[in-house]
Amino acid sequence: MDSDLFKKAQSIALPETDAERLEWLRLIRSRRVGPVTFHRLIAEHGSARAALDALPEIARAAGVESYSICPAEVAHHEVAQARKAGAKMLCWGTADYPTALMDLPDAPPLLWALGNISLLSRPMVALVGARNASSLGLRMARRLAETLAEAGFVITSGLARGIDAEAHAAALSLGTVAVQAGGVDVIYPLENAGLADQIATEGCRISEQPMGLQPQARHFPLRNRVISGLSRAVVVVEAASRSGSLITARTALDQGREVLAVPGHPFDARAAGCNLLIRDGASLIRSAADVIEAIGPLAMPPSNPQAAPRDIAPPPTPQPLPGPVPARRPLADISALHSHILSRLGPSPLAEDQLIRDLAMPPSHLSPALLALELEGKIERRAGGLLSRIG
Repeated sequence: MDSDLFKKAQSIALPETDAERLEWLRLIRSRRVGPVTFHRLIAEHGSARAALDALPEIARAAGVESYSICPAEVAHHEVAQARKAGAKMLCWGTADYPTALMDLPDAPPLLWALGNISLLSRPMVALVGARNASSLGLRMARRLAETLAEAGFVITSGLARGIDAEAHAAALSLGTVAVQAGGVDVIYPLENAGLADQIATEGCRISEQPMGLQPQARHFPLRNRVISGLSRAVVVVEAASRSGSLITARTALDQGREVLAVPGHPFDARAAGCNLLIRDGASLIRSAADVIEAIGPLAMPPSNPQAAPRDIAPPPTPQPLPGPVPARRPLADISALHSHILSRLGPSPLAEDQLIRDLAMPPSHLSPALLALELEGKIERRAGGLLSRIG
């Protein structure tokens, strides 16, 4: 294999021209290139142009034949759609990209944004919860959002019905950010179309997905990691014992964010997830004062300086388990491992411990690959340490 395919990590040249931004878009839209792979390619090859040139040969080395990168025409079409919708492209590391996402190993390489992008540089708190929320849950979400927004925090959520919509509406005049699972120009659910229009005018809507993409189940965990990544803390107002809100909470813990939960009645299934979080160590929240006490007033890293450096280091490699830092592995090896894992999984759940035994690999090698596959929507984690393949 050509040793030049896998170069040593180097600083990243940020896109400055329309042509360079188009190359970033083509790279992230290329088949089998997710956020983690994107950053790895950029780090190894120095620029999106060089990564695009090397990608077909890397794919062949990983056993993928007839690989083709995203055509320029497809990227041009997406840019045209964004221009029509009034969306702006925010590239990782540039001055208007959210600083809070910069330290994530799977940070979106680019975001499409509609509305007031200055909100993305302010401190945020996420409010998430049940779609079929109770009246008490909705009141609690509204009170928390209003009070936290008055204290200077931007409220971020996922534009879903129930708790999300209530939090967005309550904070609309002071600052709210909606992270969408589909394209930033696609409203889901349709019942929130009016609210979405208001957020685009007074707040900000963002998405890492292609323009025009209708959201599917696998896109929501990806959206949730952006919600938690943007935020200093995730507050769960109501959530069932198995819900997307708990995925957001788990992701927040992995990202080093605070997880806070509003308790509920033990007989109410909509509060079961919150009660479980509190049992497992999440801070109990009774009011916005409890949130501010847990995280500190306006406790967030400073925003990106306007004069951002041209060459900056790539995001850190994920380290989900304690211990020594493993050696960097070439993309061909990573791709082969992903294929090996997927070949062992099917729709029927398999215990993660059994998968480790089947593959005869140490958990420290397997865990980053499982995380990457989960974020790419190829596998699903279930209760009891079970894994299953999606699709």
